Amino acid sequence: MPRDGTETYEKILPAAKEEFLEKGFEQASMREIASRADISAAGIYRHFKDKEELFARVVQPAIDALMSWYNRYREVDYGFLREERLDEVWNSGADVEMILQVVYPNFDLFKLIICKAEGTRYAHFIHELVEMEQKETLNFMEEAKKRGISVKEIRPEEMHLLMSAYVTALFEVVVHDFPLEDARHYLRTFHEFFYPAWRTVLGF
Repeated sequence: MPRDGTETYEKILPAAKEEFLEKGFEQASMREIASRADISAAGIYRHFKDKEELFARVVQPAIDALMSWYNRYREVDYGFLREERLDEVWNSGADVEMILQVVYPNFDLFKLIICKAEGTRYAHFIHELVEMEQKETLNFMEEAKKRGISVKEIRPEEMHLLMSAYVTALFEVVVHDFPLEDARHYLRTFHEFFYPAWRTVLGF
């Protein structure tokens, strides 16, 4: 949050986003951000203790949107499980919808997180997302087994390998700057390729 109530804070964020997009976190300059915002460098440090705190504040809306989406759709999937409508888990194409509904409206911020964050705590964002997806999927499978639903056994390291391929492929639309319509086409192909494979491997 800003350290005071001046409008200076609101000028810093778009200037910082431009600088980080152009140069990446490591090469970005706080002095240049100040120049873009038409303030002094000291003015930035009245609001942010360092460059990493500023980067984190710039991308936070994207992180919040993503986690809100995950929490919402986790409840949807468990609802399908309780109702024994597991086909709906796969037919919904939830992760594809996440890219269209969350990532594209915040495209620049996800570009920062995925491609421009070396040197920040977001540098391993994809890996951390893989870990989260893996944990959630294994927990879901355990709950399915408790409910008498047949699932296949899969070793954690196998799951990690497959989930890494899946999540990495999902975010390639950001890495390669796909226009939205091209992304829609790619994501249809993604769904057709990965979802039947997941059903075969996981057994439900």
